[in-house]
Amino acid sequence: MNSNKYKYEKRYFRPLMTPENVYVFKFGKEELNNRLIIKYTHTWTGRIKIREIDLRLHKQQHPRIFKRESELIKYLKKHVDVKEQSTALTRLVLLF
Repeated sequence: MNSNKYKYEKRYFRPLMTPENVYVFKFGKEELNNRLIIKYTHTWTGRIKIREIDLRLHKQQHPRIFKRESELIKYLKKHVDVKEQSTALTRLVLLF
């Protein structure tokens, strides 16, 4: 992200009432106005199981919700005009 001149902030939340873990990535070129929320749990073998991925670009009111990483990457490849931005967002997903 830094190599493509994107600023980002990463936070981890562990809600008390649910078994899910939550990572929140805020990112953007000038402001941190884009958000990617990844909700996941662990299986009994210790593997990570992604429950939901929410993507809000430019402070959208209604996020795009994905069940798998492949759906998110497919959406980004279709809707992002600049090739650098799509590779930067793909790297963000791969960082997780």
